[in-house]
Amino acid sequence: MLETQFETLQRIFKQALVPGSNEHLTKLQEELTAYFEGTLHQFTVPLVYPGTPFQQKVWSALLEIPYGKTWSYEALANHVGAEKGQRAVGHANGLNRIAIVIPCHRVVNKDGKLGGYGGGLWRKQWLLALENGQHPAVIDDPTQQGQLPLF
Repeated sequence: MLETQFETLQRIFKQALVPGSNEHLTKLQEELTAYFEGTLHQFTVPLVYPGTPFQQKVWSALLEIPYGKTWSYEALANHVGAEKGQRAVGHANGLNRIAIVIPCHRVVNKDGKLGGYGGGLWRKQWLLALENGQHPAVIDDPTQQGQLPLF
């Protein structure tokens, strides 16, 4: 699976990727650690995310959703000027390859249900619980599909 992801990244960025570390990866590792400890609420590592202008607009808007809060797909569509574009923003959201750093998990259905998440709904639920100070250890049933209120 890691090989497939590696190949996908090379194709997206049209660059050869070489294993190793650099200042950006080191900073990302530090920031991810702080995020999972509940002490980092906004990432500062520089981002490069190739996509269409619409996708980039959606991904930039995701960065505006405050830590511990959620927006509906409808609210996100309205925010990017695509009032009838809930499905389009949902699709762009699903194409986000920098999950957690670009917080696509903070977008839920209008009725408060979790909606979709490429990493699995149990993971989305876990991330939202973490951001709301619950510091979940594990979710017992990774197949569960819960419902969270809009915060």
